[in-house]
Amino acid sequence: MKLKTIGATGTAALVTAIAGGAASGPAVASPWYARLRKPSYQPPRQAFPIVWPLLYADIAVVSADTLDSLVDAEDTRAVRRFGAALAINLGLNASWSWIFFNRHRLGAAALTAAALTVSSADLTRRALAVRQQRAAPLAAYPAWCAFATVLSTHIWWLNRRR
Repeated sequence: MKLKTIGATGTAALVTAIAGGAASGPAVASPWYARLRKPSYQPPRQAFPIVWPLLYADIAVVSADTLDSLVDAEDTRAVRRFGAALAINLGLNASWSWIFFNRHRLGAAALTAAALTVSSADLTRRALAVRQQRAAPLAAYPAWCAFATVLSTHIWWLNRRR
């Protein structure tokens, strides 16, 4: 893996984490969030600062490895497409926190989570097509996003009349 590539994907993942954290960090301690009804299967608050950094690291490493392989194969079209898919994915990722925690738009957040799940599955599919087993760890990302979609949708459902 090239240092330049992992630097770029790592920076992109870090910027996404910071952007999302800027919205979610203060909000999880807010009265608004405390008043929300949440399903019993919601993970404890402490799980999120463990899970997300691992997923962001995975996104950065697998994406860098995939991009380097595509560059080595001189497939500039696939490099552009993977880069665009990654950018869209990270944009959706960061936007969910702002929609949910900052704007309090629970229905829109559930839809954004669903779009993020589809985008994450697509990113994983693209990486698997290039790097096979080396990209397999990225499958945890769409799995987590699918769970987050169910959770976000359930929170919207429980609070839709408020």
